[in-house]
Amino acid sequence: MLVDTSGLLCLFDAAEHRHHTAVSLYRKAARRICHNYILAEFVILAQVRRIPRTRVLQYMTDLLDSSEAPIIWVDEKLHRSALKLLSDRLDKTYSLCDAVSFVIMRQNKIREALTTDRHFTQEGFSALLPS
Repeated sequence: MLVDTSGLLCLFDAAEHRHHTAVSLYRKAARRICHNYILAEFVILAQVRRIPRTRVLQYMTDLLDSSEAPIIWVDEKLHRSALKLLSDRLDKTYSLCDAVSFVIMRQNKIREALTTDRHFTQEGFSALLPS
C-alpha cells in the first residue's frame, strides 16, 4: 500500500477517529511505501492541526530511519511525469503530491492507499480510510 498524508496523520495521531483502523491496516499490509512529497505535506498538515513540531519532526526522522515503509525520493523524471498527469486531468483538483502518488502506484502495481483522500478513488485506486 502507499501511505498517503492523511493516512500518516491517522497513524500518528491517536485522537484521529480512524487511528485504530489505520494502525490495523498498516500492520496487515504486506508492502508499504511512501514518498518525500507526502512527508513534506504531512509537516504542513500537522502544523495546521497544531500538533507540536518536535513530535512531528521526530516522527519524520523515525519514518526515514525505518525500513517498514521505504521512502521513494522524487526526482526530476518523476516530478515531470506527475506534472503530465495533472495536465491530462485538468478537470480534477489533484495536488502535485497526489499525482506523484498515482504515478508511483502505477509504476509499482499498487492498488491500495492508506488515505482518506477521495482523489485516489477518482483515479481508480482503493482508499482504505474512506471519508
